[in-house]
Amino acid sequence: MLRDYQQRAIDQLYAWFNAHPIGNPCLVLPTGSGKSHIVAALCKNALQEWPETTILMLTHVKELIVQNAEKMRLHWANAPLGIYSAGIGKRQLGEPITFAGIQSVRTKAPLLGHIDLVIIDECHLVSHKDEGGYRSLLNDLQAINPHLRVVGLTATPYRLGHGLITDKPALFDALIEPVSIEELVHKKYLATLRSKLTTERLDVSGVHKRGGEYIDSELQAAVDNADKNIAVVREVIKLAGSRRAWLFFCAGVKHAQHVCLELTHQGVTAACVTGDTPKAERERILTEFNAGRIRALTNANVLTTGFDYPDIDLIAMLRPTMSASLYVQMAGRGMRPKSHTDHCLVLDFAGVVEMHGPITNVQPPKKGGSGEGEAPVKVCDVCHEIVHISAHTCPNCGTPFPPAPEKKLMLRHDDIMGLEGVDMPITDWHWRKHVSRASGNEMIALTYYGGLTDPPITEYLPVLNQGYAGTKAMTLLHDIAQRSNATLSGINQAAEPLTYLVTQMNQSNPPAMISYKRDGKFYKVVKRLWQPYQNT
Repeated sequence: MLRDYQQRAIDQLYAWFNAHPIGNPCLVLPTGSGKSHIVAALCKNALQEWPETTILMLTHVKELIVQNAEKMRLHWANAPLGIYSAGIGKRQLGEPITFAGIQSVRTKAPLLGHIDLVIIDECHLVSHKDEGGYRSLLNDLQAINPHLRVVGLTATPYRLGHGLITDKPALFDALIEPVSIEELVHKKYLATLRSKLTTERLDVSGVHKRGGEYIDSELQAAVDNADKNIAVVREVIKLAGSRRAWLFFCAGVKHAQHVCLELTHQGVTAACVTGDTPKAERERILTEFNAGRIRALTNANVLTTGFDYPDIDLIAMLRPTMSASLYVQMAGRGMRPKSHTDHCLVLDFAGVVEMHGPITNVQPPKKGGSGEGEAPVKVCDVCHEIVHISAHTCPNCGTPFPPAPEKKLMLRHDDIMGLEGVDMPITDWHWRKHVSRASGNEMIALTYYGGLTDPPITEYLPVLNQGYAGTKAMTLLHDIAQRSNATLSGINQAAEPLTYLVTQMNQSNPPAMISYKRDGKFYKVVKRLWQPYQNT
């Protein structure tokens, strides 16, 4: 049986399809929310409602193919599915549902034939341009069936150097976000993360970037230092205490190997997994790790997707990255509910939490520019020469530039979740219609009132927005309505939906307390607490 938010995801997906005769939506689902169960239920429903439907489920790693197929069998024992993957050693075609690896089928559209629905797991990997294996296959399949629809699944709907995966040009037209990390944590479907500032820090100040990300060879050379590895491992051991299962994300193969050796030298049972590890050896190592016979596992770029061991209770980030997606994938390995504790400790030696923010509020990377903007420059105070921002001294008069101010760490202990805020008991709330000065669009404004010395806290819900922001706002509205015992069942019949919503919500029960944080010039409510203490 599906969880409430999993059924909500399917309902919202069908609602989007009904409202949009063409186009491709993406379901945004946090790591650990059970995407494979949603896929299984979606496939089952589609085939039962429309028996002639043909579905292709695509992903980029064989582990995800196996996981998704296994969950399908659990959800639907007699599911008519086949697997097409060279890595798994199966080339099964002819069933209504095909689970496939993109590398194996990218040129096989004639073999696949007529496909009605393509579901792409980890769809942020699909190029926003009309190029690459996914886009080539989709073009070929669309030539066979012009009515082909595509559904994406991802926890991170953005791409480094491009922004949101719906930013044009793009394959996906809308983001559907049926559930948040906060809701999953509150309902005990995910464990929380706790972060601590580390004494040791990895310095990447001299590492260059290519395509918006650190150059691998330079990055590994910068962070894979024998003395630094010794100090990092020593600090991990000190902070870990009695934690059982440690996962290290390293900057490269040699770095992962060297950290593993240092762990062993300091008395920790450890193993290393890289892309070069033979399949049998990798499976043995993961089995030993899952059984608790290996305490620490180091890896380089292989255990971010398709690897799920719930009892991981310590993550050491030794891999600096500009990629918000990679950061979320790394952190997500520690969020499965555990058998022995309620959280996972994150030790961020690489500064990725500070760079990308709490995982509940990761900012999508900015869309890449045209390359025609002005280069970053500064001006010499003595001779007024305009020079590149990286210059240490003026090339004209020799005057040294003052050092750039040191960036202060804003991260507090236990703040990786972004759930810490100022608590305020609530005496009343007020809902009203609001017109944005910037866009002229109508929305809902919700103001919370506390004591006489508390500031009124207002948040804005653009529920009429047709895009990502509107979907997110409507999901939040329904969640608040449920907890405040409001009835919104008549919204579809209302002549003025906003007036109806405001009226209903003003008659409902406000939370007993909220926690809020400053978010630019506005406030962000990070927690709402009702009696008897239901969080949202």
